[in-house]
Amino acid sequence: MTDLRAELLRWYDQNARDLPWRRTRDPYAIWVSEVMLQQTRVDTVIPYFDRFLARFPTPAVLAASSEDEVMSAWSGLGYYRRARLLHAGVREVVARYAGRVPEGTEERRSLPGVGAYTCGAIGSIAFDREEPLVDGNVARVLARLELIETPLGRADTEKRLWASATALVRGPRPGALNQALMELGAIVCTPTNPRCDSCPLRSECRARAACRVDALPVARAKKPPRDVRLVAVVASDARDADALFLVRGTEALFSGLHGLPMCEGEGRDAAAAALAAANLRATLERRPAGEVRHLLTHRRLHVEVWRASAAKLKREAKSGASPARSVRRDGLDAIGIATLTRKLLRCADGAQLGLL
Repeated sequence: MTDLRAELLRWYDQNARDLPWRRTRDPYAIWVSEVMLQQTRVDTVIPYFDRFLARFPTPAVLAASSEDEVMSAWSGLGYYRRARLLHAGVREVVARYAGRVPEGTEERRSLPGVGAYTCGAIGSIAFDREEPLVDGNVARVLARLELIETPLGRADTEKRLWASATALVRGPRPGALNQALMELGAIVCTPTNPRCDSCPLRSECRARAACRVDALPVARAKKPPRDVRLVAVVASDARDADALFLVRGTEALFSGLHGLPMCEGEGRDAAAAALAAANLRATLERRPAGEVRHLLTHRRLHVEVWRASAAKLKREAKSGASPARSVRRDGLDAIGIATLTRKLLRCADGAQLGLL
């Protein structure tokens, strides 16, 4: 294990990419980066990370900001529940720990949105603690290194991966060691066409010795995305032609972001139901403006787009109704909207201009 650690650290020192979150030991900045990097490419994250820290440079600033401000800065990055949990976690840090991310493992682990991986990343990188982490890249490296042939996500597989990561992180420079594992998986031990001849662990890799590199890790079984048919309504405010009504997204769809009134179904009746659920009265056009398709991790959305004019809030909201909010188009960036919402608006605008 000592030789493996030494080889990994030597390789990392010579090959690590210069990434903005690697230039700091600030636990808050590292926390932000690790949340953003979950299921998102490094090249995509870099500009978001830089803008986010410029706008919210400390936990106190982020905690004092509204959810709309946070979602606006996150808009387009996807997986919006991450942003809401980060916001909640940082607010707890400010309330309970005077704005200082706690060094203790149990205290960090108790924060909203801080799972075992994020906790280990902050602990090892920011505080130089011997805390393991396992993400997709690390799992791939360890599965090949140790010839783990059980599927990812299974309890016995996860137990073995975390045990291996725990053993490896013990020793000098635990933060660098964890980053070395992640970096190796990102640029050498890649899912396809791995660069085994450039790997510092090639002589110890059991999958390479068994000619099983391309077969590992064994992926967890995935359900194909299910098709979902929706309607969305672009409802122009009766009082302001440059404003439209938005509602805050549910936990299932674009949690925390504002979007168009939407519901499952097809046709004019479904569009009317979407308006009713948003507590709106409006005049729907005779036919839909078009359809937008959008792929999420587990769902393939087919969204029928309707336009509506002279929209007004009903005087009395029904119990459980989702209150709509009138927003001018030039103010959309200030509250944060999903990529799908932008697609829907382009569809509706194109239909109005006769471009579709």
